[in-house]
Amino acid sequence: MSAGIGFIGAGKMAEALIGGLIAKNVFDRDGIIACAPHESTRKRVSRTYEIRVLGTAKEVCSEADIVVLAVKPKQVPEVFAEGLDLGGKVLISIVAGLTLEKLRAYVPDAKNIRVMPNHCCMVLEGAMGYCCDPSVTDADKAAVADILGSVGLAVEVGEEYMDAITGIAGSSPAFLYLVIDAMADAGVLNGLSRADSTRLAAQSMLGAAKMVLETGRHPDVLRDEVCSPGGTTIVGVRAAEDMGLRAAMIAAVDSTIEKSREMSRGQ
Repeated sequence: MSAGIGFIGAGKMAEALIGGLIAKNVFDRDGIIACAPHESTRKRVSRTYEIRVLGTAKEVCSEADIVVLAVKPKQVPEVFAEGLDLGGKVLISIVAGLTLEKLRAYVPDAKNIRVMPNHCCMVLEGAMGYCCDPSVTDADKAAVADILGSVGLAVEVGEEYMDAITGIAGSSPAFLYLVIDAMADAGVLNGLSRADSTRLAAQSMLGAAKMVLETGRHPDVLRDEVCSPGGTTIVGVRAAEDMGLRAAMIAAVDSTIEKSREMSRGQ
């Protein structure tokens, strides 16, 4: 049997991609396979998504036209030690810090693509960047864009920017959760329930994000539209600036980028 796409690993990110591919009709269920070392995982994933889940990476590589490497960084040497046959196939790696150079060292005859996703892919609202080997064709890139686009927004960049992608997309949901939680705390402080405060803060962030993406207007312009002269919002904006919100967010992303660079150098 053959498959359009196969996943080496069946963890949360792999499941998110599988679910997105099915939901967006990028592949039929019969065209998706995966592998997992534990029988309990194989049974659960197979039952949940109605796909075939095999026991080894070698089986996946022998059947799939496109292969997604979705394991933890420490598992990479063990996976490639199986002697995978990926000659001429597209290999999409979502392994953190695994560079194209390192991928080429493992599988020099594959068409390698490095992706940095974030966990919002699990609700089909991910943000990710990816970079490609020179061997990746325009047709390959179109297929990859469809695959990644099934779970969110994907942007192709040069590999030198992948560490920046880690900060601005890969890790950033954690920073935004902090903001949502802080806003909810303020709601509770002023008498709202925790549940209502959290839902309203989260929906406000979701709505603001959609305004930026769907209108194409700069965040500064949109912020000014909310800030009436002498009104409540501009007072809050001043307080946020006085407390260093902008500097804190820049520092959070920048420090994450530096850590990603350190990890990449250590791979």
